[in-house]
Amino acid sequence: MYPYLRLGPFLLQLPLLALLVGVWIGSALAEKEAVRLKLPSATINNLVFIVIIAGIVGARLAYAARYLSVYLANPLSLFALNFNTMAGFDGVLIGLVFAALYGWRKKLPLRPTLDALAPGLAAFMVALSLAHTLSGDAFGAPANLPWSIYLWNEYRHPSQVYETLAALAVLFVAYKKPFGQVGNGTNFLLVVALLSAARIFLEAFRGDSLILLGGFRAAQVIGLIVLAITLYTLRIWTQTGIPTTTKSESDFFKQT
Repeated sequence: MYPYLRLGPFLLQLPLLALLVGVWIGSALAEKEAVRLKLPSATINNLVFIVIIAGIVGARLAYAARYLSVYLANPLSLFALNFNTMAGFDGVLIGLVFAALYGWRKKLPLRPTLDALAPGLAAFMVALSLAHTLSGDAFGAPANLPWSIYLWNEYRHPSQVYETLAALAVLFVAYKKPFGQVGNGTNFLLVVALLSAARIFLEAFRGDSLILLGGFRAAQVIGLIVLAITLYTLRIWTQTGIPTTTKSESDFFKQT
């Protein structure tokens, strides 16, 4: 694992660099797809920016709220470049809420907007997997296999490699657009379904999972819920076909 690269007197955080590159590539792919779908590319770029900023700020504030006494004693630690002091799930929810509000305000059609974001989401997940590989986060469970890696004083599953390969496969599917109905929202749902299924499967090889009562892994439970909702919506949207956008129905929430 290579979390840092020394450049003279400076230490460059490679996981952070991987995430920034992922955001850049993901935004570029979303913008390109927005042009294809005849959506305002600048608005889509702003949507991506709002999701990222709101998600990061929300994740840090949610984490700080859980350890309020620590952050009250040292408020400047709120600005620390440490992604381990973030509530990831909370940040995702907050980012989605702000995205929905922005999309509603700009009257973006829901399903074409989601399809525009699909390849960008898949590309970012590849970058996130590479960031885990560089930092050593999301490490695997102990395993004595020919391809095991030595990490944190133990031979383990290379779970970060598994995650990266799965993310690359999802990115390939997003690029190929197997449903073909671009603008129907189904390609975005397919990407989310594949990412959820990958998380359910790969979580079994993780060594840092949050375990709930009964021995269930939290990420697998969330993945199952997201997968079920996504597949149900995918079934409905596949049957209804590509929506037609009129001035009266171009609302972000109404076009389902």
